[in-house]
Formats: sequence, C-alpha cells, structure tokens
Amino acid sequence: MAATELESILDLNTLEQYCSAIGAGTLLKSVVLFEQLMPEYVGNLVSAQEANDKDTLCSEAHKFKGAAGSVGLKRIQQYAQLLQHGEEAGWEQGHAAWLSEIVAYASKDLQQLKEYLESKA
Repeated sequence: MAATELESILDLNTLEQYCSAIGAGTLLKSVVLFEQLMPEYVGNLVSAQEANDKDTLCSEAHKFKGAAGSVGLKRIQQYAQLLQHGEEAGWEQGHAAWLSEIVAYASKDLQQLKEYLESKA
C-alpha cells in the first residue's frame, strides 16, 4: 500500500511515537483489545441509528472516536468525529453516510493497522 494511502487510514505520526515509547508489540496488544470491542462499538452505532436515537448515536460516536484514535485508526476516527456532533449544520444530511463509512472501513482499517504494527514489531 502506498504511504499516502496508508496516511489517510492510519495516524502514522502517533503510531511512530507509540512504537518508540512502548514498542509495536505492546501497542499491538491494545489493538487486539480494540478488535475484540469493535463489533460492540459498531453495533451500538448501528442500533442507535436504526432506533433514530440521535443522542445515543452521538454519544456512542464520541466513545468510538476516542477508542479508534487511541490505537491510531485515523479514517474511522474522523468519521466518528463528524458523527458525534449532532448539533452541526450538516449532521442531518451526512450522518447516515458517515456511519456507512465506519461500517465499511472499520475491519479493513483495523487489518491495515495490525499489518503495519506487525511489520514494526
């Protein structure tokens, strides 16, 4: 994968800092924990959307944003960032698409992250 494409998916600067500070192997353990929790995170987002529960959707997006950001998943963190702000002008028009992007990319981006860290370990 080209570096510029990887930069749109992963927060390479943060990941490099983490790898220097704690090591890729230690960070990979955090990523495995995130991987175990991700179906619940994404499921909560989808359930809130299906129930038309905007407050819960925004709250769950905020949690997911923090979790994704903590392991360097830049692209899905950015979509969750948009999704958490239900008061923003473009939210009503964009939230369904942003959630679709999270659902579409979460597993793929996580796999890219794991491959990246495994190459650093």
